[in-house]
Amino acid sequence: AGAKENTVSMLDLEERSKNQPWWHKVFRPGSGSSAEKFNVATQLLIGGVTGWCTGFVFQKVGKLAATAVGGGFFLLQLANHTGYIKVDWSLVQRDVKKAKEQLKIHGSANKMPPEVRTRVDEVVIFLKKNVVLTGGFAGGVLLGMAS
Repeated sequence: AGAKENTVSMLDLEERSKNQPWWHKVFRPGSGSSAEKFNVATQLLIGGVTGWCTGFVFQKVGKLAATAVGGGFFLLQLANHTGYIKVDWSLVQRDVKKAKEQLKIHGSANKMPPEVRTRVDEVVIFLKKNVVLTGGFAGGVLLGMAS
């Protein structure tokens, strides 16, 4: 009496991918290199714009950080000269000497831990696959810091 009809809806992946924003194509996991997906001009544009934004933000944050650190040193010196702070210089020299010895001990090994080495290798592989994008980013960072 009541036969059910099985309806199957088809999903057209090509049409769906055309409607996706560009950042889904660039940043999805396992997306491969950008050289496979975008032409040189697009790679330079994406790298340049993101690099400029990064450089501009670093410039502004850097100025703020430098002002804060410099102001802090100024206030510490002012407090020292007015007598609010007494510095035990022999204790400072002892701690600096101990820190230098620790740096000599740890610096002589000059080996990276394996987890750091694998991350460095991944970054190098990414940079080699996306040379144009990386070059645009580097140029954008320089322009952003200059503006």
